[in-house]
Amino acid sequence: MGKSRNSRRSNAAPEPVVEPVDGGLAELIPDRDRPRAWTLLIDGAPQSHVDLDDPHHLSFEYQRRLGHVIDLAAAPGRPLHAVHLGGGALTLARYLAATRPRSTQQVVERDAALVQLVRRQLPLEPTARIRVRSVDAREGLAKVADGWADLVIADVFSGARTPAHLTSAEFLDEVRRALKPGGLYAANLADGPPLSHLRGQIATAAARFAELALVADPTVLRGKRFGNAVLVASDTPLPVAELTRRAASDPHPGRVEHGRALLDFTGGAVPVTDAKAVASPAPPPSVFR
Repeated sequence: MGKSRNSRRSNAAPEPVVEPVDGGLAELIPDRDRPRAWTLLIDGAPQSHVDLDDPHHLSFEYQRRLGHVIDLAAAPGRPLHAVHLGGGALTLARYLAATRPRSTQQVVERDAALVQLVRRQLPLEPTARIRVRSVDAREGLAKVADGWADLVIADVFSGARTPAHLTSAEFLDEVRRALKPGGLYAANLADGPPLSHLRGQIATAAARFAELALVADPTVLRGKRFGNAVLVASDTPLPVAELTRRAASDPHPGRVEHGRALLDFTGGAVPVTDAKAVASPAPPPSVFR
């Protein structure tokens, strides 16, 4: 007996989902190698990759590096209080929920239509303690109680650029207020030659945190191409040795800079203030080809 029409449909390869959201045109593209995995693009720019069957899987290079920070933020499996500024497809929130059960997470994602799309097409596990607020990242951060967070992750892009008001020392003052003593701040930064934005962001973080580390592809650090760098900051010593080992063993190996070498890398850049802040540079079109 032949299969019913519904059976044939359920066994067919998933189709892309394309919908307008507040930030542009969102596309959810199925992963041909993973049955329930999807890549989220906004206006053609890749934003997130999610595997609903395996939330431990982090496909994007920068998300793997932020995953290392999550892993090293506390003893393995210990629940965390985490704030995610920028949600995308909630990849890192899902990862943290899977690796640290009973964690409590707040996600701040301004694009309400994107949140609705992700919740509908890529539903969260019912047991995940993840609250999503659809407000501006800095506004949402201001609502986090003083000293609540073990970890604050900033991964906010609008039109592939980090908004100016999320690049300043005053913004980092709000991050510090929300962090517990010894808590970690991690930011996904994007820049290309001559790396002026990245140098300024390191100088700004150095004015607010005692300890810094930067993880990036060596070619990005040398100013050879546009790419992502993950900045990690705290008021207590960072797990630099283990972060270095993990970054070096990634599919796309990363280099970790810290201490005097990282401060020298800033090249005399000065901290960014609200009055002089600008958005991060737009990536060249070739980045997404």
